[in-house]
Amino acid sequence: MVALYELVLYDGLTCMNARDSRSDAIISDNMVNKAPMSPFNVEEFRQSAHQMVEFLADYYRDIESYPVRSQVEPGYLYKQIPDTAPESPETLDEVFSDVKSKILPGITHWLSPQFHAYYPASFSTAGYLGEMLCGGLNVNGFSWIASPAATELEVIVVEWLGKLLNLPKEFLSSGGGGGIIEGTACEAVFVCILAARKRFVDKYTAEGLLEGEVHSKLVAYTSDQTHSCVAKACKMAGVQGDNLRILPTDASTDFALSPAVLLQAIENDIAAGFIPFFVCGTVGTTSSSAVDPLHAIGDLAKSFGMWFHIDAAYAGSACICPEFRPFLDGVEKADSFCLNPHKWLLINFDSSCLWVKDPKALESALSTDPEYLKNKHSDEKNVIDFRNLQLPLSRRFRAVKLWMVMRMYGASGLRTHIRNGVRMAKHFESLVKANRHFEIVTPRNFALVCFRVKPQANDPDNGKTINQKLMDTINANGTVFFTHTVMGGVYTLRMAIGATMTQPIHVTDTWAIITTEANRLLGLDSEMCFNSDSGAEMCSSSDNESVDSDCESTPVLNLSDSEEQPLGAGALAAAMRPLVALSASNSFQERTECIAVA
Repeated sequence: MVALYELVLYDGLTCMNARDSRSDAIISDNMVNKAPMSPFNVEEFRQSAHQMVEFLADYYRDIESYPVRSQVEPGYLYKQIPDTAPESPETLDEVFSDVKSKILPGITHWLSPQFHAYYPASFSTAGYLGEMLCGGLNVNGFSWIASPAATELEVIVVEWLGKLLNLPKEFLSSGGGGGIIEGTACEAVFVCILAARKRFVDKYTAEGLLEGEVHSKLVAYTSDQTHSCVAKACKMAGVQGDNLRILPTDASTDFALSPAVLLQAIENDIAAGFIPFFVCGTVGTTSSSAVDPLHAIGDLAKSFGMWFHIDAAYAGSACICPEFRPFLDGVEKADSFCLNPHKWLLINFDSSCLWVKDPKALESALSTDPEYLKNKHSDEKNVIDFRNLQLPLSRRFRAVKLWMVMRMYGASGLRTHIRNGVRMAKHFESLVKANRHFEIVTPRNFALVCFRVKPQANDPDNGKTINQKLMDTINANGTVFFTHTVMGGVYTLRMAIGATMTQPIHVTDTWAIITTEANRLLGLDSEMCFNSDSGAEMCSSSDNESVDSDCESTPVLNLSDSEEQPLGAGALAAAMRPLVALSASNSFQERTECIAVA
């Protein structure tokens, strides 16, 4: 079914492009023979934007023809592009030519259905259209007055997502909390550390300590599986030296943070005169998608008065599905919570949603009030100025991307996308388990599978060499891209499934590639290694609609040009053309257009 969405544009915004006979002549001459001579011209924009849409649609259509990981050597581009900017303008065709011949060879194709390395860069037709609208409107919504719709839409969509996650009301703007769309989870954790630091500095300086003395005593806690952004944020926040306690994990807790280990560290620090002020728990660690025990960590944080932050950048998105929501149990004890829709919710990069129970804590740490930004509404405190909840002043209209995706796919479509990624990962996991030469290293919680070739008896490096050779050889070939990690001293391969265009056949093909290369390294007959000992069947090329018997057949994973899929090349081009036309209108009156999103 074709979905209709009404967009209202005030074309007076383009009034600087009013045309006369002279400008018409320039337009015609430039479009035929030369590069554009003016910074912006409506007709040139219309034509050039259509060219860009066609280029990208062709790229998405043909993406599997490119090696997933770039095959170039360091410094390749320095040899191909001049070391000075051109003095005279060049045509778009000339630029496109260089994109194809020079840039694309150096791109690692994050959108490829065979990209299984880092957690995926999500995207979709709706997400791209939202990105186009964000860039086309080009507003800087640092305060309400700077762009009221940007501010209010952000409040609305972050509230929508919070309700889909069933977050406690204390995190929602309607319940006294609030959310903001940051660029990344790294920015989110940094502002929370700054807020926590300010809270503790104010408390202890009021008791008579010097500010520098308080800073030197502040201690933060994470596990050795926590994303490195926490360590970087602590450095930037002035958490001194080794005052970030990176606590060890092991297989006994499936590499989740142990509350007992955390408690011991806190007690040791207090005895030594330090001040515990911040702890980060993770839902879906980078290495293995482990989930920290939020209830227990939250209880400890409350007991010692610490700020408790939850980083759910990857796996938080899955918790819009009721069956995964229990992974967030304990979130009610946190001060802040973050997830990245650009990882798994069909939103183009960048988009990171942060919720806090006390927005004033962020404002206290981050707000500035220069005269040139003052206005009646801000002074009366009856609006939100997001500049006071983030690091930079300027901010993009990121909310429009989330708004378009949530409207055009709905909660049900987003859940289906999540579930199919998990089902494909479950299927890959079953293939690994069924093969006696491989093993699962850590339990699978979401759509990341951690596995390895079993080490042979008396292997001096516990399987590191053969697994590294397996990964490096396959990645160098360009057909698949996956990565590794090391947990508990075990060299582990990571298969992160969930890219928008990945279908069951890609997972099956990847397993065939892995087992074929493993056969060669192990000196085994291919049939012996590829076929499972249990006789489990592989998915064939005809299995496009299901991973296993209970896998939903869903257009979200169908790459035909159906109107309901996240991204089809034809759908992308068809859906973007009306937006190009709308943006290029010369009318000074309000126009209402109904766009059929194909």
